[in-house]
Amino acid sequence: QAQLVASGGGSVQPGGSLKLSCQASGFNLNYYAIGWFRQAPGKVREDVSCISSANDKAYYADSVKGRFTISRENAKNTLFLQMNSLKPEDTGVYYCAARRIKWATTLLNDYDYWGQGTQVTVSS
Repeated sequence: QAQLVASGGGSVQPGGSLKLSCQASGFNLNYYAIGWFRQAPGKVREDVSCISSANDKAYYADSVKGRFTISRENAKNTLFLQMNSLKPEDTGVYYCAARRIKWATTLLNDYDYWGQGTQVTVSS
């Protein structure tokens, strides 16, 4: 059974860092496009970053560009999101997702598997 399990969230002060992980099981992430999305309280889920397996080209939302880095470790079937210089507006539940097609998109409905979400809170 295909499954994604996200971890690594927590509470940090503005300017701090966190690294989110998402462990895949039941399928090989090497052949999937992957993405991170987030949902702030009272807001819709939005794209944060995604990466295609075809060429490892990454996309970042303007709000996180230069601060966040998406990556994958194929040997561990795991994807990551390194988040630096965190801001209060980065607060939300972060979800990892995988798409059976190798090309990533920013559209939620294009993704086939979702992790359970991990809470990130940035506050002083």
